[in-house]
Amino acid sequence: MAITDSITWPGSVANAKLIQQELAAKVKLTAMQNSVRYIAGIDVAFPNKGKTTRAAIVVLSFPSLEVVELTVYEAPTVIPYIPGVLSFREGGAILSALAQLKTLPDVLMFDGQGIAHPLGLGVASHIGVILNVPTLGIAKSCLVGKFDEPELTKGSISDLVINDKKSGYVVRSRDKVKPLIVSPGHLITKEQALQLALQCVTKYRLPEPTRLADKLSKNQM
Repeated sequence: MAITDSITWPGSVANAKLIQQELAAKVKLTAMQNSVRYIAGIDVAFPNKGKTTRAAIVVLSFPSLEVVELTVYEAPTVIPYIPGVLSFREGGAILSALAQLKTLPDVLMFDGQGIAHPLGLGVASHIGVILNVPTLGIAKSCLVGKFDEPELTKGSISDLVINDKKSGYVVRSRDKVKPLIVSPGHLITKEQALQLALQCVTKYRLPEPTRLADKLSKNQM
């Protein structure tokens, strides 16, 4: 994957939020036109007491969900943990990891938010706009918005409403587990994001791409 852009810290939280607002205006929630053959799960960990940033990517065939390629990129952590602007902390390592791939994914699935973010630009949207590729976010918790708690059975869904707009879904991926937040990132509709997420769920809480990326980021694969 040819990566020509990078994500660098703009010097202050205020500047970071200005950039987020500018990029959020470029998000396009249009339908994916091409079929999905390969889907990449992406997650970032911070081992060594946060001193190292480790971006992990697992590329799977779709819909068989067989592992095709693994890659990890590590670098010293240069940006501290600052809520709301985490994509600046993680983004550079993610782009470097993506540049190492030999298999070109058709869609990127992030362990994080898409548009379900206070400024409408979680890591999935941020990377999606920069690379102009389809992305979606699968988050373990809700940052913003309102929703009705879905039923406790696997497959139960409710709408995530942000500023009176349906912006994503709250999905129960297993019986009686905490639901996931599914939101589109870029160049995908919220309905397509939901469908992909559900098609990637096996017997675990997390969809297989981000579940495996999470394991890889922790050196458990």
